[in-house]
Amino acid sequence: MSLLDRARAVRENAHAPYSGFKVGAAIRTPSGRVFTGVNVENAAYPEGTCAEAGAIAAMVAAGETAIAEIAVVGDAPAPVTPCGGCRQKIAEFAPPGTPVVMANLRGDVLREPIEALLPHAFAKAHMDGGRP
Repeated sequence: MSLLDRARAVRENAHAPYSGFKVGAAIRTPSGRVFTGVNVENAAYPEGTCAEAGAIAAMVAAGETAIAEIAVVGDAPAPVTPCGGCRQKIAEFAPPGTPVVMANLRGDVLREPIEALLPHAFAKAHMDGGRP
């Protein structure tokens, strides 16, 4: 099963009773392990969590710290892109060149490296006084 297929399959488990907008994400790490996540809304909407954040949390909880590729899918007219906050979260664990595969349920796919989605990302090096 492809990474995009994993994101599409897990999307069905999303908890989106307020927006009705289910999103699935799947991450492959350099070791080959795959972690998935879904958006989870709650009554204090919009204080839920994004699918990408859920997949990243699962990855980190399992002891992995790097993203080799990430796929995101939702039911929209165009491929679903990560929100700004998730772009920063992905950039924390994804080196330049890491593919971000974005899709919708119609089969439209957009593939971009993380730096195209978040140019000049804020990084640890900024806080260390060095250059990112």
